Amino acid sequence: MSSRTRSIERPTRSRQSKKSRNALLGATFGFFTDMYDIYLPVIALAPAMVYFEPAGASIQETAIFAGLIFTASIIGRPLGSLIFGPIGDRYGRRKTTLIAAAGAAICTGSMCFMPGYETLGMLSIVLLIALRLLDGVFLGGEYSAANPLAMEHAPAERRGMYGALINVGFPLSLVFITLVTMSTLALFPAGDVTASYSMWGWRIPFFIGFILTSALFFLYLRAVPESDLWAKKKDGSAGMRNLFTREVVRVFLLACVTMTGVWFTMNGSIGVFATHFKGLGVETSTVNSIMLTAAVISAVLFPAIGHLSQILGRRRIILLIGLVILTFGAGGSLVSVASLGAPMMSVCAVITIVSGFSIWATVTAYLIELFPTRLRSTGYGVAYSLPSIIPAFYAYYMVWLSDLIPFKYTPTIIIAVGAVLIILGSASIRDTRHVDLAEV
Repeated sequence: MSSRTRSIERPTRSRQSKKSRNALLGATFGFFTDMYDIYLPVIALAPAMVYFEPAGASIQETAIFAGLIFTASIIGRPLGSLIFGPIGDRYGRRKTTLIAAAGAAICTGSMCFMPGYETLGMLSIVLLIALRLLDGVFLGGEYSAANPLAMEHAPAERRGMYGALINVGFPLSLVFITLVTMSTLALFPAGDVTASYSMWGWRIPFFIGFILTSALFFLYLRAVPESDLWAKKKDGSAGMRNLFTREVVRVFLLACVTMTGVWFTMNGSIGVFATHFKGLGVETSTVNSIMLTAAVISAVLFPAIGHLSQILGRRRIILLIGLVILTFGAGGSLVSVASLGAPMMSVCAVITIVSGFSIWATVTAYLIELFPTRLRSTGYGVAYSLPSIIPAFYAYYMVWLSDLIPFKYTPTIIIAVGAVLIILGSASIRDTRHVDLAEV
């Protein structure tokens, strides 16, 4: 090879590497932003619910209002993947990400100016729920386009690592929003509707969410290029109906089974944890410490899990994690509740949450590699988001289960069901770590 040829190839590789890094940065930041947004009503808004509800609202009514705000955002995400997934496959990943990020920024920014019940009555909470739903739609569209874009830029031998680094935004976002809320509450105490946090302190975490989504938009506008793989695709067919063709429908359905399990384990281990343990009398400071410890450990473990999935294969790692969740996750949940107040409680709770986090290190690479380029945005987005709906009502399942076992142990069942679905869904899918994304 001549020196002229080598000098041409080096800048070309450097440009491609920069494209790849920027796409990875964008997807990781996008996933961080999405998960930050998911936990806004659970962590940041919960202490200020009195601002949106009528005076004298019962505990049950408060729970219903909070549940509707959270569920609206969760339901919005699969709607977003159904809408924006086909747009990403037909018109490009980058354009779709820009539209979705701009929409999410507008929705989150609008929430910062929401009036309360004393101004609009019940219309205030109706408007908040509507904004959360629309925000979820845009964020569901964002990752349906941004994550395939990043993975299509990834070197084949590093897709496992790229997928894990994208999803490391999940535990990091939980750390960040917990610290933001704790700091805000320390400066502006919560309490009744006249308390400073209830009146406007809660707007600070939401304003930070607006800054994050706005920054995401400008990052893609200035630094993230379109996917070369998408630009070179020859088949222009896209849309939901193509997921049900003979060559795609089987892997799509199995992916949905796996992801239903993933969402069940997340809700049973992470989603329910703060509310459940506070309800059992555990101090808020202890709950926050457990969550922060587990999230930091998980963020450190994610790259290692992604690397192992590249060595051993996605299928083996997902099956192994499913077994870990079934034993250590569900078992840790059981022991932590049985040993309230003892040091063992915190240790087992951390183990449970880390096991619930761990499956997320494999999700992006696993789903991206299952679908052809012409359907990758739709397939990834829908298979990721749609299965979240049934597990989103985990609180109701816990109430039903309490007729059979003590309520405090019901999260263990939710986790175990999720682990079984992960094992069943992934067991029948071939390993995909070496597939050529251009030829899937």
